[in-house]
Amino acid sequence: MQNIVNTLETKIMPVTNKLATQRHLLAIRKGIIATMPLTIVGSFFTILLNLPIDSLNAMIEPYRAVLDVPFRMTVGILALYGTFGIASALAGSYKLDKLTAGILSVMAFLVTVIQPVQVKENVDGVIAAGRYMSIGSLGSGSLFAGIVTAIVSVEIYRFFIEKNITIKMPEGVPPEVSNSFIALIPGAVILIFFWVIRHIIGFDINGFLSSILMPLKGILTGNSLFGGLLTVLLITFFWSLGIHGAAILGPVIRPFWDMSIAENMDAFQAGASAHHLPNIFTEQFLQWFVWIGGAGSTLALVVLFMFSKDKYLKSLGRLSFLPGLFNINEPIIFGAPIVMNPVLAIPFILAPLVTTTLSYFLTVTNVVPMMMARLPFAMIAPIAGWISTNWSIAAGLLVIVNFFISLAIYYPFFKVFEKQQLEQEGKED
Repeated sequence: MQNIVNTLETKIMPVTNKLATQRHLLAIRKGIIATMPLTIVGSFFTILLNLPIDSLNAMIEPYRAVLDVPFRMTVGILALYGTFGIASALAGSYKLDKLTAGILSVMAFLVTVIQPVQVKENVDGVIAAGRYMSIGSLGSGSLFAGIVTAIVSVEIYRFFIEKNITIKMPEGVPPEVSNSFIALIPGAVILIFFWVIRHIIGFDINGFLSSILMPLKGILTGNSLFGGLLTVLLITFFWSLGIHGAAILGPVIRPFWDMSIAENMDAFQAGASAHHLPNIFTEQFLQWFVWIGGAGSTLALVVLFMFSKDKYLKSLGRLSFLPGLFNINEPIIFGAPIVMNPVLAIPFILAPLVTTTLSYFLTVTNVVPMMMARLPFAMIAPIAGWISTNWSIAAGLLVIVNFFISLAIYYPFFKVFEKQQLEQEGKED
């Protein structure tokens, strides 16, 4: 076992740490995470429009179109916000002007994904003649294009700044004006570059990337049990080494997670049943059905610690209960510790794999619905599971069942660990 741990520390951890701190991957993670408040707010309006009370729905019905606007302006144009966030984060890492970089990247993104539609004649009460663009092009399906245009735009901008190929203003000119002129040449190059690629050559960057990456999305965040179990295994495995599992996988999987929940929300808003949405394995599926108390389903272990014969474990359990109830589990992961602890690492990995499998089969058999909303992570799991599945009582009950399954899996390992602790304390006394 010690040889395995040494190998992981010397060979695996340096690689994972480099991936977690790589400039571009870190910018993608930061930029996409920055959109989270918008998708959560959009989710609240989705919930508001689908309350399980007929009398309230009847009152809301005349205003449904107006109440749908916040959803469309948040989740509906998610890629637009993501592009700005990624570019700003990347520019910040280079000490460039983040506002300028964000604006230039949004321009490149719009040039890349928008094909303006020309309406030549008025249609009374429907549309006036003019040029229009669909906000559907700005949704989660264009997130891949947003990532690429943000990174390429910032790199072009950085090249011109570092090579001093800019228009410089005299001293005394306000910085905001000076920065605008500095961005003129790189901005023109970025515009022409993406305009030629998309509208002159006719190469669809987003379509090309989607054709390559969508199969990976289908495995990791679609409806594949193998992909769901692989995600859970990797996250818990990295955590057991002391590495933030979601942070390591985030740059790869978070764009897929955000696309998946956005697709589910879009389909639900369009009238689809919560039992028949595009994706099972959204981040919310793991968050509410599997990560009960945090990654590794550690609330069960916290409860066991609370009734331990060992004074330290009992104190740690009581201190960790309230954070664990709201899905914050660093105190138990590093306090027990679970990190580099073969006894507790086994159930930490095993329990989520079991509950993921059960939750998957109950979903595909339509016992519980799929996730149709994105709620803040610091919510009590049964309540969040109930709300996020269009008020499904079965989903709330599944969370409770999964908690007790995790409790049963953790119990024998907890007893072994508790015995070790008591023996160690006895020797020290």
